[in-house]
Parts: sequence; C-alpha cells; structure tokens
Amino acid sequence: MTGKKIGYIRVSTFHQNEDRQLASVDLDREFVEKASAKNRHRPILKEMLDYIREGDEVYIHDISRLARNIADLHNLVEEITEKGVTLRFMKEGLTFTADKSDPMSQLMLSMLGAVYSFERSIMLERQREGIAVAKAAGKYTGRPKSINSAEIISLLDSGLSLRKTAKELGISLSSVVRAKAEAQAA
Repeated sequence: MTGKKIGYIRVSTFHQNEDRQLASVDLDREFVEKASAKNRHRPILKEMLDYIREGDEVYIHDISRLARNIADLHNLVEEITEKGVTLRFMKEGLTFTADKSDPMSQLMLSMLGAVYSFERSIMLERQREGIAVAKAAGKYTGRPKSINSAEIISLLDSGLSLRKTAKELGISLSSVVRAKAEAQAA
C-alpha cells in the first residue's frame, strides 16, 4: 500500500493568500492553517499530525511554514518522521525520513531554521521600535474603539436585555456586559 501525499499550508493571517504554496504538487489532502507559527499550538497542524500514517509523504512549501523556532522545528520533524512519514520542504529541496541517513539535510535544517528564527526576531524588534517611535510622536494610540458604550447603555436603559442589546448592535454579549460594568463603576 502506498501512502498519501499530504500538504501542510500555513499563512500567518486570514488576509494572506496561500495559493502560491504547493500549487505544483498533486496532493491527496491539504491542511490549510491561518495562524502564526510562533508556537506549535495550532489546531490544523495537530489535525495533520493526527491524520498522517506510515508511508505518507508530507509536503511543506518551506521550513518557515512549519515552525519559526529551532526547538519546535526539530521536534516537529522528529515527530513526523518517527511515524514513518517522509517530510519534504519544497523551497529548500530538503527531504527527511525516519532513517536520518542524510547528515547534510540535518545541518541545512538547523541552519535555515536558525535563519528563519532570527528573521522573525528582527521583524518583531523593528515592529516594537516603530510602535515606540509612533507612540512618542502621538501617532499610535492603538486600535480605535469599535464599540460605542453610550449606545449600549442607552439601549439597556430603554429596557432592552443584555442579549437583545448585543444582537441589536451586532456585538458580543461579553462586550455589552463589560460596557455595563464600566458604566456602573464610573
């Protein structure tokens, strides 16, 4: 029995397009995740790890799509290959199997994983610096409030229930409860 060709595709946000990843591979099943790889607690990744079986091949566009830190990267590669599954990183041209017979691939995995981890650290550092500069200039005040507390209180005062107020305004019940508590505390 031959295994299945499984694709794990990940983008960091819902706004990003995952179409460029693995478009050239004829896959039996795709697992598409829209989440950061800052940690390995990702529901679709877990689903893929639970799904794969001995003889399967997992295709991933590049190393950074699987993990953004060295420890997670090595642990995930180990977890996948220990199941008798072949792991292929397309962009880097690296393949990993349970026999670990290619020390050059192991070296490249560590080096490229370190580069991707460093790249993420630098990006976050630049982001923090940019926010600090914008705050100092009074240009960064955070996300604007999307909930009008006065409108919530007005609807509640008119006799609408918490749930009906939330439904009327198209917001969550917890937002209505929070606005009510803030108004009562003030």
